[in-house]
Amino acid sequence: MVHKINLKYGCNPNQNHANITIDNTLLPFNIINGNPGYINLMDALNSWQLVKELKIATGLPAATSFKHVSPAGAAVGLPLNDILKKIYFVEDLDLSPVACAYARARGADRMSSFGDWIAISDIVDLPTAVLIKRSVSDGIIAPGYTEEALKLLLKKKNGQFNIIEMSWDYIPKSIERKDIYGITFEQQRNNLEITPELLNNPVTDNKTLSDEARIDMLIAMITLKYTQSNSVCFALYGQIIGVGAGQQSRIHCTRLAASKADNWFLRQHPKVLNLKFKEGISSPDKDNAINQFLLDELTDAEMNHWQNLFIEQPTRLSLTEKKEWLSNLKGVTLGSDAFIPFRDNIDRAVQSGVKYVVQAGGSKKDDDVIQACNEYDMTMLFTECRLFHH
Repeated sequence: MVHKINLKYGCNPNQNHANITIDNTLLPFNIINGNPGYINLMDALNSWQLVKELKIATGLPAATSFKHVSPAGAAVGLPLNDILKKIYFVEDLDLSPVACAYARARGADRMSSFGDWIAISDIVDLPTAVLIKRSVSDGIIAPGYTEEALKLLLKKKNGQFNIIEMSWDYIPKSIERKDIYGITFEQQRNNLEITPELLNNPVTDNKTLSDEARIDMLIAMITLKYTQSNSVCFALYGQIIGVGAGQQSRIHCTRLAASKADNWFLRQHPKVLNLKFKEGISSPDKDNAINQFLLDELTDAEMNHWQNLFIEQPTRLSLTEKKEWLSNLKGVTLGSDAFIPFRDNIDRAVQSGVKYVVQAGGSKKDDDVIQACNEYDMTMLFTECRLFHH
């Protein structure tokens, strides 16, 4: 017996006859509310795997913010300090560990998280629902919802918010298939378990690895496992702070992830924390304005638009101020979904506070990359595990 859900269309409105099916068993989720589309469900099922694995690997509540089948951010439920609460716009909330996980996941790259799909590893509680209710999101997948949380989420998007309840116990078939241009591809599902045992092969002179860095490495690797390749991500304090996904060259992955990590840290600069917005400015507009504020170059039109959002016209950060502030970003972990082919990745990464590196290893230039890490007193581990995802 085939169990099937018909969808309004596929990736685009012209792609009709869209559906999802499963053979000889019931679908492992229940659509509580809404009408999730093709891309919504792709995001839901990819993001669910990420948070479930993070929960298993760390024992902490996990969350991710997904866009177009890649995470914009992922995190575990560690407490937030006052600065993170402010830049994530959650100062007024009493956050549970589950809510902390999502606040961190969405806070990594707030521009990219606009209109995200949410995945939560634990029962969604009221503090988490309050946070989600005021964010611009398409839907959520989680193993369950408290009565209070569900009641609030059912009001989101005029009652059209997509809410999915996922079975924690579901185990997919070992073989997965997909069609491309009428041809069926088949492979074993990537059931590689990301565990602390993968972090036992330091290859640099410095072999020091703090407990915090171990958690960040696990978060980085599991995030990369569900990020469109090529991919590199930066992690710190139990969360991803920058993802470079789907780039054709490794250095472009690193540059993109590093630039997002820089932006995340620059948001914590006193000049940004002290920006005074006019009454009624929405969080997405604040995010856009802060992003414009941090750009090195602006057109006159861009300048005029974002300046109109502030009570007082702020003085923008100079390149010197940015460089000085970024020199305080330290202890960052870089994860790569495959081997790092050239040392240019390390030379760029150190500018964004990278101290720890986790990668597959196996490049012809491994010795050059190790030497670069030694020059910067980094700790690098080889896992011998490639994490490509397509």
